[in-house]
Amino acid sequence: MKPHYEKVTVIAPARLHMGFVDLSGALGRHFGSIGVSLNDIQTHLTLTSTDRLNVIGPGSERAVKATQQLCQLLNISDQIQISLISAIPEHIGLGSGTQMSLAIGAGLNALYDLGLSVREIAALTDRGARSGIGIGVFEQGGLVVDGGRGPDTQTPPLLSQMLVPENWRFILAFDSRGQGLHGEQEVSAFKQLPPFPRAEAERLAYLLLMQALPALAEHNLPLFGEVITQLQVSVGQHFAPVQGGVFASSKVAAAMAWLQQQGAVAIGQTSWGPTGFCAVDSPERAAALLQDLTARFTSEHLSFKVVSACNQSAQISCL
Repeated sequence: MKPHYEKVTVIAPARLHMGFVDLSGALGRHFGSIGVSLNDIQTHLTLTSTDRLNVIGPGSERAVKATQQLCQLLNISDQIQISLISAIPEHIGLGSGTQMSLAIGAGLNALYDLGLSVREIAALTDRGARSGIGIGVFEQGGLVVDGGRGPDTQTPPLLSQMLVPENWRFILAFDSRGQGLHGEQEVSAFKQLPPFPRAEAERLAYLLLMQALPALAEHNLPLFGEVITQLQVSVGQHFAPVQGGVFASSKVAAAMAWLQQQGAVAIGQTSWGPTGFCAVDSPERAAALLQDLTARFTSEHLSFKVVSACNQSAQISCL
C-alpha cells in the first residue's frame, strides 16, 4: 500500500485527569472519569514517506515502538519519517502515552487513507484500559466524562463533552524529582488498594452529574471547583497508601494548599501525578498567582505553568 499523502501533521493536546468515580466497580462499572483537554502542552508530529523508519525528536523511543506495533497490526509499510516537534512529558499525569499512540495512529491512518476511527486506533494500541479521558480529548477536546468499563467495553464510552469557558485558567505545579506510577507499577498499585466504598461512588456520581456538569454549563467556577476538589480528596485518600499521600509530591501539595488559601478552586493531582492543578476564573488572576508562586516556592525541583482549556479535537492536516 502506497501513501495517499506526502505529509501528515498531527497535534494532540495534553489533558488533566480530574479523578475517577468508581474504583471498584461496586455499581457495575469500573472507573468512569472526568478530565479536560489543555492548550499549550501537546504532542506535535509530522509523518512523511521515506526508505526506512526514522523517528527524531522528543519521545522518539516511545514513538518507534508505537509505529512498529501499528504498522504490523495494520499491515502497512513502516518506511516512514516521523519528526516530533514536541511531545507531552512522560509519566507526570498529562496523558503522554495515549496522545502519542493516538497521534501516530491518526497520522498513519491519514497517510495511508485507512478510514479508521479514533476508537479503532485506541483499541489497536491498547489505550483506555481504565480511563477514556485521553481518547475523549483527542476526539473532541473540552471537558469530557467517560462511562468507565462494563463487561463488554472495548474503550470507555464518552458520556459528556462540554466547552470550558475561554477565560478559565488552570495553574499546573510540576515536581521534577519524580514520576507518577505507570506500567506494571500502576497495575500492581491497583491490586493493592482496598475496595472503593459503594456509597462513596454513589456520592461522587451524583456530585458529578448534578453539580459539576450543571455548574460548568452555567459557568459557575466556584461550584464546579468545589466538586472537583471533593472528588480529588476522595480518590486521593484512596490512592494514598500506594502514592505516599493525597498528593505524590509534598512540595506540590504545599503549593496547592497555598493556592487554595488564595481562592483557587478545583484543587487536585492529575492521574498519578506528581503534577498538581487548580483553576481560577481569569488570565489576570492566574498571572498574579503565578508571580506570587514563583517568589514564594523557590525549590529548584518545582515549576509552574498557566494553561487554558483546549475546546477542539486533535488537529490532523494532510498535504
